Formats: sequence, structure tokens, C-alpha cells
Amino acid sequence: MFTGIIEALGTIQSVSVDRTNKTFWINSNISSQLKIDESLCHNGVCLTVEDINDNKYQVTAIQETLEKTNLQNWKQGDVINLERAMQMNGRIDGHIVQGHVDGTAKCILKKDLDGSFEFIFSFDENKAALIIEKGSICVNGVSLTAFNVARNTFAVAIIPYTFEHTNFKNIKEGDTVNLEFDMLGKYVARIQSLQ
Repeated sequence: MFTGIIEALGTIQSVSVDRTNKTFWINSNISSQLKIDESLCHNGVCLTVEDINDNKYQVTAIQETLEKTNLQNWKQGDVINLERAMQMNGRIDGHIVQGHVDGTAKCILKKDLDGSFEFIFSFDENKAALIIEKGSICVNGVSLTAFNVARNTFAVAIIPYTFEHTNFKNIKEGDTVNLEFDMLGKYVARIQSLQ
């Protein structure tokens, strides 16, 4: 479990393909604090640390993950958001995030508001019931509040700190991001679908 509060950025050092899997070596200033078999959230995707070498560590994404996320597009030099699993002895500053991406969205507008930024994303309208006005949404692993929610679009506001300390500064119009909808909303939608 995660909170959607990004603690570090990582840079993809290498990408290798083995059958339907992709393995990534990632450089980060938290690499030396990691341990093998630890869960780590990468742009909202929970992956297991498989190996550590100095300031780099290795993770592998299987076909299921590659098909449902933007990891299939990752390349050497890309910067990604990182968060270690939450500790149950402290505050939850964002919201409960599983690291299980529900799908992707496309950035259709990036606005500089002279002190903050607004991003508008379009997503699969079949998931419209999973997002509400002023509800929590996880975008590339970042816990945010959705507003101007429509059938297949929503907006988020990014404060300067978040812009500078996540890969939101690198997101451009047309880019694909990972989405995880609020877990409570998913349970409610599932219960209603069974009635």
C-alpha cells in the first residue's frame, strides 16, 4: 500500500526485453535504502525490487502490467516518480493507493497558471463511474484531487512543489499517464453493478 506522496525521482538507465517481460535498471538517490523483494511504486505501478547495484536497482514488468500501463513506452533517460510502501505508524498524507493501475489517460491540456499548473486528462469513459468531483485520483503515482470531472475528462491542479519534485514537469500534451482510481469508489461501483 502507498499514499501517493512521491519521495524521489528515478531515471531509467536501461531496458531489456525477455520474451513478454521488460526489465528496467533505475538510478535513484533512494536505491541504497532499498532491499531485494521490496515493493516500490513507479509512476503508480507497484513493482518488486529484484537486484540492487550501487545507486541502481532492477525491476521487471510482465505482459499484464505492460498492457495496462505506460511502462511499455519507458525508455532510457525517462524520469519516473517513486514511492516506498507506507508505514502504518505515521500519517497518511495522500490517500490509500494500491499501486494497481486501472488504465491510462492522455494529457490533453497543460496550462501554466502563473504560480501553479493545471492538467486536463482524457480517459476511457467506461471508467466514468469511478471518479467524482473533488475525489482522489492517482496520476503517475501522485495523489491528487480531481475537479471539472466530465464523462471522460478531469482536471488536476499542481502546486509548484509537486511540479518540481515529480515528473509532472516533464508531462506534455499528448503524453500517456497511469491512473489508479480511488479504491473506495471501485468497491461502491462493484457493489452497485451486482444489484
